[in-house]
Amino acid sequence: MQELLAEMEAYAAEHHVPIINERGRGVLLEAVEEARPRRILEIGTAIGYSALLMVSHGAPGAEVVTLELSEERAALAHRFIQRSPYRDRIRQQTGDAAELLTHLQGPFDFVFIDAAKGQYVDYFHKVLPLLSSCGVVTADNVLFRGYVLGTEKPPRRYKTIVKRLREYIALVQNMPGFVTEIHENGDGLAVSRRIQNDQKA
Repeated sequence: MQELLAEMEAYAAEHHVPIINERGRGVLLEAVEEARPRRILEIGTAIGYSALLMVSHGAPGAEVVTLELSEERAALAHRFIQRSPYRDRIRQQTGDAAELLTHLQGPFDFVFIDAAKGQYVDYFHKVLPLLSSCGVVTADNVLFRGYVLGTEKPPRRYKTIVKRLREYIALVQNMPGFVTEIHENGDGLAVSRRIQNDQKA
């Protein structure tokens, strides 16, 4: 498995495929290991790297449903996943996540959002009805190259993305029933944990 992951890391670097970087990876896996999820939902498969990481660190027998817009990337992810010991526990769906989310059956214990940055708010709202009572929602790249919380003005082409990510952070930090931490490791990872009433004190 480690050899396969190393091969995927090398492929991503050579072909400029965005996968979670080393610093962000540690935060993600820490959140997975703490939650010990049985059902995991991933929005943005890319080449299948993070799906393999999460399923291998979840509860025994954990399963992943992963959504990917690009048919080309989904096909590549399928080839990598089929070479892993978790091939029977990862179910891929190809298409627009905003649409696919409306057809999924919950509950999911853990959600990882790593797709179109401008859609994070929409994804979160669509994930909520699918989330288990103690579910966790994580979102990658929420600080987007330092522009989201920084003072530097983003280039024009990034203005909308930065604005939408600021809206996402405001949403999850003020969402009743959730506690959110923003980790600056990597490109920023938001970890939003649903809390039950008796945990709020």
